[in-house]
Amino acid sequence: MSRNLVARILVAAVAIPAILWISYQGGWWLLGMISLFALVAISEFLVNEGYAPKGGIFWLGFGTTLLLLMVLADLSFFQSICPAFFAGKGSAALGLAIVMLFYTVTAMIFAIGKLPAAELFKRHSRLVWGVLYVGLLYPIVFKVGGGFSGISGGDCLLFLFGVLWIGDTTAMGIGSWLGKHQLAPAVSPRKTVEGFFGGIVGAAAVGTLMYFWKFQSLSFIEVLVLAVGCSVFGQLGDLVESMWKRSLNIKDSSSIIPGHGGVLDRFDSLLFAAPLMYAFFRLLQP
Repeated sequence: MSRNLVARILVAAVAIPAILWISYQGGWWLLGMISLFALVAISEFLVNEGYAPKGGIFWLGFGTTLLLLMVLADLSFFQSICPAFFAGKGSAALGLAIVMLFYTVTAMIFAIGKLPAAELFKRHSRLVWGVLYVGLLYPIVFKVGGGFSGISGGDCLLFLFGVLWIGDTTAMGIGSWLGKHQLAPAVSPRKTVEGFFGGIVGAAAVGTLMYFWKFQSLSFIEVLVLAVGCSVFGQLGDLVESMWKRSLNIKDSSSIIPGHGGVLDRFDSLLFAAPLMYAFFRLLQP
């Protein structure tokens, strides 16, 4: 057994119970965990894009991500802390204002840069992409952890993590066993169409289990559709992060998690599956 595999197993044995425990605690516990993940993730993105922590662009990106997380995760958490700023303002409107301000300020900064115009435009576009990627999607994970009518937030996150983690395992296993057709060769040459459908099978199995265990307030078809949808979005979300890494010619976003790479690597599928789950319940239970 390789040292890397041992590290992966040990980290998973500690991290998975801790993540699930915090998921069921909800509230400030969950917000703290999501905030930690988001701020490490944006730091990984900015450093890999060439922005050092001693530079102003790094802190503009970091601060904007933190503000978006505070505003979009749950505005009521912060209204009592700073009522003059938060009170009476909708989270969507305030979040849009933050995004617009970040976009315009950084655009002006890059416009007076000394690099060729094409390079300045590319760097600015990539910066905005990264801040939106982390700053808009991580708050949705927290919202899913708030639960929905008849289903607790802990159960929702258990469902989501189970679908993604088990689906990822079955995708790897079936892909290694039967995989012959590449799914996205330009982005991730090792991923196969067979593995993709293997992930869906694993997710459907988790969805079936969760229906009989925790999700009987929904119909079986609804739970199955949700599980398959989260699997599809999660696997494609994994490819989105791989696309970013491939554009920089890096293997991992960082080495902060032994055997697993960085936070962006470990939770890439979560960032795309969580919005689908949130939208599903909002449409089903307006």
